Amino acid sequence: MEQFKRKQIIDTAMRIFKEKGYFAASMQDIAEACGMAKASIYKVFPSKEDLFTGIFVEVHRTLFEEARALDRTLTLEGHPPKEILRRKIVFQLQFMLENYFFTSEFKELPLTSNENFLHEWRKKRATLLTMHHDCFLEAYGAPIAPYLGDTVAIFRGMLKEYLSHSVQSVIAVPMADLAGFLTDRMDVIISDLIASKAEPVLKTSSAYFNDINQLDDETRKANLEEFLKFVVVKIKELPQLVRIQDELLEVIDLLQRELGQPKPNSTLLRVYVTFLDTVSELRPYVNQLVLMLNRSSMQHDKQ
Repeated sequence: MEQFKRKQIIDTAMRIFKEKGYFAASMQDIAEACGMAKASIYKVFPSKEDLFTGIFVEVHRTLFEEARALDRTLTLEGHPPKEILRRKIVFQLQFMLENYFFTSEFKELPLTSNENFLHEWRKKRATLLTMHHDCFLEAYGAPIAPYLGDTVAIFRGMLKEYLSHSVQSVIAVPMADLAGFLTDRMDVIISDLIASKAEPVLKTSSAYFNDINQLDDETRKANLEEFLKFVVVKIKELPQLVRIQDELLEVIDLLQRELGQPKPNSTLLRVYVTFLDTVSELRPYVNQLVLMLNRSSMQHDKQ
C-alpha cells in the first residue's frame, strides 16, 4: 500500500512539475491532483526538494534498468560494436528528450544546496559516466582507453547541446537520425585521436567532477602542478633574455613552494602572478592560472 501511494505521488508530481515548472508547482497542487491531503504527501516526502529528488531517482533508475536490458538484447542479437553504440545513443536521446525536465543539470533550481539531492545527483553522474565509458570502450576497444576522458567529455557536450536544441524545437530531426549523426562525428574524432596519438587533455578520473561534484584537494593540487610545468615550458620558449627567463622561472619556483604550504599566503600568490602577468606572451596562461587559484581558494574557504 505504501509503495502504491509513493508511486501515485511520484507519477502525479512528475506531471505537475512538467506542466507548471518547479517553482510554480506547489505541494498543495500535487496533493489535490493525487486526491490526498497535503499532510499525507508530507508523510512520504517531507519537502518539495525531497519529492523532486524522489522523482529524479525514479527516472534515472528506469533509465539505467532499460539501458541494461537494451545492452543484453543487442549483445544477444550479435550487432557490430558501432551499431550497438548507435542504438544505445538512440535510446538515451529518446529517453532524455521525453524526461528532459528531470535529466537536465538543475543549476537554476535551489536543489544544489540540498544534501539528499546532491547525494543522488553524484550517484547518477558517476553511473552515467561509467555507462558512457563502457559504451565507447566496447565499441573501439583498447586503443581508445587513453582518450576515454576526452571522448566522453566531447560526447556529453554534443549530447547536451543537441538535446537542448531538440527540446526548444530549434531542430526537428528524429532521434534515430540524430544518433547516427553523433555516432559518425564521434567516429571521426576518435579515429583522429588514435591515429595522431594525441596527448589526452582530460584524464578519465577528472571527468567525474564539476561544479556540484567537486575536485578533492589532492587532485586540484596535482592539476595546478601540472599546469605550472606547462608554464615553465612556455617560459623557456620565450624570445626573452636569459636573465628575464631566469627571473620568471624563479617566480614559478616560489609560487610552487607557496602552494605547497598547508595554507598558502594569498598576498604572496598575487605578487607572483602579477609579476608573471607583466610578460604579454604569458598573459593567456596567467589568466587561466588565476582561475585555477581562485577555484582552489574558494574550496579552502568552504572547508
